Amino acid sequence: MRDRTATRAATRRRTRGTLVLVLALGLVLSACTAPQSALDPAGPYAQDPHDLIRPVFAIALFVFVLVQGLIIYAVIKFRKRPDDDGSLPVQVHGNTRLEIFWTVVPALILAFIAVPTVQMIFSTMDEPDGEFLTVEVIGHRWWWEFYYPDYDIYSANEIVIPVDTPVRLEMTASDPGRSADLGVIHSFWIPAWAGKQDVVPGQTTFLNIQADAAGRYLGQCAEYCGLSHVNMRIRGESMEPADFEAWVENQQSPAVVPEDGLAAQGAELFGASFDTDIGQRSCAACHQIWDGEGARNPGVGPDLTHFASREEFAGAIFPVDEEHLREWLRDPPAMKPMQPQNQVGMPNLNLSEEEIDALVAYMLALE
Repeated sequence: MRDRTATRAATRRRTRGTLVLVLALGLVLSACTAPQSALDPAGPYAQDPHDLIRPVFAIALFVFVLVQGLIIYAVIKFRKRPDDDGSLPVQVHGNTRLEIFWTVVPALILAFIAVPTVQMIFSTMDEPDGEFLTVEVIGHRWWWEFYYPDYDIYSANEIVIPVDTPVRLEMTASDPGRSADLGVIHSFWIPAWAGKQDVVPGQTTFLNIQADAAGRYLGQCAEYCGLSHVNMRIRGESMEPADFEAWVENQQSPAVVPEDGLAAQGAELFGASFDTDIGQRSCAACHQIWDGEGARNPGVGPDLTHFASREEFAGAIFPVDEEHLREWLRDPPAMKPMQPQNQVGMPNLNLSEEEIDALVAYMLALE
């Protein structure tokens, strides 16, 4: 009986050990396949920290090997032996030279690391030399808004920049007309372009970014900001200058209003009111689709003037296609956890399938 009990206990231990090993291996593999990596810079403001981490890592590795080596040496040399008389090893406490040495050397190492680190922080935070593009960034719960003051363009979740052009981000997490966003700190991070920078309510923080080549890069909010923090992603796209100018021209144009068909029905529904769990709501109450009349003025939600020109929506987590738009309009909080009862996020408008068909056709026509 005792043998069986011992066997079962050993089996349970092996099972637990195997489970821990599998979970650890899965965690390591998931990290290896992550599309975001600060070790793969694609611009000078990301390259500088990458270059700095190499000597810092080398120093840290040297210190680690030295300390662990001394520990192993001490464990082996001063281990208890059968013929020990019980006396203690020679103590080094009170050795002034030795204590000065292991105080001064770490201080010098930290100073060696601190000087280039502080220099790099200031160099990357100062305004770029020469001409640069300014983009104003507002962190919302849970999506990013981008405004290009030089072109009077609004975009959401996808920031587009020209290649080989310094870009100055002016960022805040507070907007006077959007009280639901106040009091939440975000952190802007596209690792291929630059390091992290907090986006603080009531303050303006700055970050310089630049891309060396055309491409699409993934970023995210790197500061926990509530329910859908993990779904607050950023998609950065860098374009050749000619392609960027074409993008600007398209974004500056008003939305094309469909005159007939299913898309025209969707345009009418966009301004209609629907019964929700939190009262009457309409798409137009929260989202702007600029028709060329008057000034551009985004609503509580993302600007949708050229929605179909983007590749992703809802915090850059879903592709812009018919399937995902249908699912989104059926029940947004089920697709992305939100708090519409607190005016945070999009409520379920309780749309019929016919209304969803019309709105999807309209949204996909907004190129």
